[in-house]
Amino acid sequence: MNILRFTTAGSVDDGKSTLIGRLLYDSKSVYIDQVESIEKTSKRKGLDRIDFSLLTDGLKDEREQGITIDVAYRYFATPIRKFIIADTPGHVQYTRNMVTGASTANAALILIDARHGVVEQTRRHSFIAGLLGIESVTVCVNKMDLVDYDESVFQAIVKDFDAVTKACKLQQVNFIPLSALMGDNVVDAGSNMPWYQGNPLLAHLEQIQVTLTDGDFRMPVQTVIRPHSDAHHDFRGYAGRVASGTVTVGDQIIVAPHDNPAIVTGIQIGDTSLESASMGQSICINLDRDIDVSRGDVIASGQTPDARKRGQATICWLDNQAQRPGSKYAIRQGSTEGQAMITVDALLDVEHLAFESPEGPLETNQIARIQWTASKPIACDSYLSNHVTGSFILVDINSGNTVAAGMMD
Repeated sequence: MNILRFTTAGSVDDGKSTLIGRLLYDSKSVYIDQVESIEKTSKRKGLDRIDFSLLTDGLKDEREQGITIDVAYRYFATPIRKFIIADTPGHVQYTRNMVTGASTANAALILIDARHGVVEQTRRHSFIAGLLGIESVTVCVNKMDLVDYDESVFQAIVKDFDAVTKACKLQQVNFIPLSALMGDNVVDAGSNMPWYQGNPLLAHLEQIQVTLTDGDFRMPVQTVIRPHSDAHHDFRGYAGRVASGTVTVGDQIIVAPHDNPAIVTGIQIGDTSLESASMGQSICINLDRDIDVSRGDVIASGQTPDARKRGQATICWLDNQAQRPGSKYAIRQGSTEGQAMITVDALLDVEHLAFESPEGPLETNQIARIQWTASKPIACDSYLSNHVTGSFILVDINSGNTVAAGMMD
């Protein structure tokens, strides 16, 4: 049973938390005591129906304000598939949370209030989905009950979103009209929109195709294992998590960034020897010769990663403090770390979905095109070809705060 990781995004009050709560409730993925609790809370608030957002808005501040602040992860399953949901904030000041919540997603649900149509946050979140290379985007036109389930309203939004699809270079886009509050087209189709012939949301999510293997073998080295015990006196292994592809005993590999060649002679998980290992497995690899391999190096095959000391990237500024031009930052990519300086080339204009010349330093939640220069070569791929070896963070050397998340060109 494969897993679909998806994120939800949209403007404040578009109904993301209500949609997820309804999805969990109607798919019978909520414990009885949870249902009883939210029923009591809903009655205490004077509501005549269950407030499904209570299932996901778990933080006290969020419940009091009726918004989602943090990224809330939820898990559920159907007989066909398992799901991991990242419910991300809608406020513009929490755009950075959407970036982090969506960074591991295979799919994105972008909610649009049927009364308001495509707005600035719709464009911003769609751009981020395209930037992160999310394979499947589903536009959920919510609150159809508030526009009398009018097909023309839905079709107008579909038409307006076409410009967003092109500007954001979204790969696969689907549209579903629904009402999270009333349940129409969430798990069951209902009878209010007979003009819609597609699947309800849950059936659609069950059918989304996910790329399970991607590209050449990559494994950032986490540590070098040398037991120095009598039983394993000469053992030398290189441990890490397979970021992509497959490795098999006998494969020719390269250790980047030094481009040292070797042949794989053994693969282990604990005390168990394997003939091969694939993406997502944490393994230890043995090589046929003693070469210089250390934490931060990347064991690779096929088209080997570039060893770069400078390059271009797109970043989202996460820090509450504005960027200080000329400052040095720690750059962390995979398991390697060095120092780096950045130069901002352009800032994203959300209204026009285009990068424009910067007018000042980067501020919280801004998305920018940059040039970076590092203190040592970094083995990396482009983000779109490999999300693990193509992503990085920048850390303030003095405070230790993560100030930016980036995607290599």
